[in-house]
Amino acid sequence: MTRDRFEAFRIHSDSAGHRAGIESLVLDDLNPGTVAIKVAYSSVNYKDALAGTGTGRILRRSPLVGGIDVAGHVVASGDARFKEGDAVLCTGSGLSETRDGGYAGYARLEADWTIPLPPGLSLRESMILGTAGFTAALSLLRMQDNHQRPQLGPIAITGATGGVGMLATAIFSRAGYAAHAITGKPEHADFLRTLGASEVLDRRAFRSGQRPLESVRYGGALDTVGGSTLAGLLPLIAPYGNVAACGLAAGAELATTVMPFIIRGVSLLGIASAATPRDQRERVWAQLAGDWKPAQLDAMATREITLAMLPEVFTRMLAGSSLGRVLVKIDA
Repeated sequence: MTRDRFEAFRIHSDSAGHRAGIESLVLDDLNPGTVAIKVAYSSVNYKDALAGTGTGRILRRSPLVGGIDVAGHVVASGDARFKEGDAVLCTGSGLSETRDGGYAGYARLEADWTIPLPPGLSLRESMILGTAGFTAALSLLRMQDNHQRPQLGPIAITGATGGVGMLATAIFSRAGYAAHAITGKPEHADFLRTLGASEVLDRRAFRSGQRPLESVRYGGALDTVGGSTLAGLLPLIAPYGNVAACGLAAGAELATTVMPFIIRGVSLLGIASAATPRDQRERVWAQLAGDWKPAQLDAMATREITLAMLPEVFTRMLAGSSLGRVLVKIDA
């Protein structure tokens, strides 16, 4: 196992305050883990921006290497499921929250959360997808397990220019659903259509449900926003349709009635991607490498950056001025 020094983007949050930046580490500086990998790529998610700037209370221990996504090759393993040279990935699973994440030349991972790279995906493609694509695909998997079908009607996707919403638009479209993208950035409508959106709706003109039940407009929905947006979607969903909730950009409160649930049999599904059991993770990644793999992955990767460029990207993301997936290429 290497004893070389490598760069890492490390975050401190303690009595001295928040600080983050590039530090030189060795492997033994990282949290213990059964599988050690040489990192090839990570990505930037909204949660990474919150953790890296201290804007959100993401870290549960300090210091930690940032980056909730990681992909690379195994350099050492204490688990028989993995051998040196294997290509693997890991998303969520406590990275950059309770243990060191992917913004480093090397990472040490728990074997149970480490997923072999499925045939059909490159390491780079796996990180264009990352937590955002995993969350979108997990939403579809859970909806389909609960009998969602294209015949029920189109799927409303909120926050469609964000990471999850953008990838959901492409993934649901690939799976045969009519994806109706709802966004506060209508200037990106053409981009969303290239991803497969059959309709693009300006969030400011979107007419949400005001009464407990409205005329059916959608077969289901994936909501990244929460709050009043989620409450306004529920009265519009077809009988026995599903709404997957995976975000709270508009707030954590949910003011609604039970009418969609007990009159139309609508299901509200919570999507907790970080703690998804391994068997479901493997199902999701198999689909993302196969039938649900977006054809436009390269177009979604609008930037490829180094560790040193992370602070600037975090600022842009939190300001709402970023579009597409940002890849972090690691040079160990």
